[in-house]
Amino acid sequence: MCTLVILRRPDHEWPLLLAANRDEMAGRPWKPPGRHWPDRHDVVGGIDLESGGSWLARNDQGVVAAILNRVGSLGPAPGKRSRGELVLEALDHADAGAAAVALADLDPTAWRSFNLVVADNASAWWLAAREGARAVVVERIPEGLSMLTAHDLNDSDSNRIARFLPRFRAAPPPDPAAGDWESWEALLASRDGDGDASGAMNIVTATGFGTLSGSLLALPSRETPDPRGIWLFANGRPGEASYEAVAA
Repeated sequence: MCTLVILRRPDHEWPLLLAANRDEMAGRPWKPPGRHWPDRHDVVGGIDLESGGSWLARNDQGVVAAILNRVGSLGPAPGKRSRGELVLEALDHADAGAAAVALADLDPTAWRSFNLVVADNASAWWLAAREGARAVVVERIPEGLSMLTAHDLNDSDSNRIARFLPRFRAAPPPDPAAGDWESWEALLASRDGDGDASGAMNIVTATGFGTLSGSLLALPSRETPDPRGIWLFANGRPGEASYEAVAA
């Protein structure tokens, strides 16, 4: 299970803010965000070295894509494609709307169940492939602050969403221009799960599964010449590893 928080403010100078924690088995090899794909020179993202895909990436046109497992679908399965491919396929498109339209026609049975988010400074989309479904559900992510885990968007059946969505909504929004992400950094680092690891933002377990990294992204308005915006990455557990700017 991973966590993604997205704040949409269409008329703001920073219309899209995104925060994400990646949860994975510690032994699965990966590299932090970079230009890892020779056939996709315009894509920057973290790479999963087992599959060659990504959990979170951005292209030079200012489109961001992220993939999350759904409940009970951690890890690969025989005969199923890697979900990390979907992030790269989404970023073959110059805007989020076009990516959502193209990926809506996927056959979800080719992958284990997933949640996919595709966003830019104009729109944001949630695509869900639920277990056993024969079609992908595509929904526009509304303005304001939303949260996604292994459940549906803003679904309080997720202990993490139930505990932390109200906290993110109540927190002061980050100020990317001033480099101020303090409120979101503190929430991403929180291990407060009231005794339930699945309810914490920052997961620590005895099995080797846990939170391995964190990201903070901001996309600027259409008036800005460079649509790539800001990406800060914690190469380690949030609260322990510092956030550093991802090279463009």
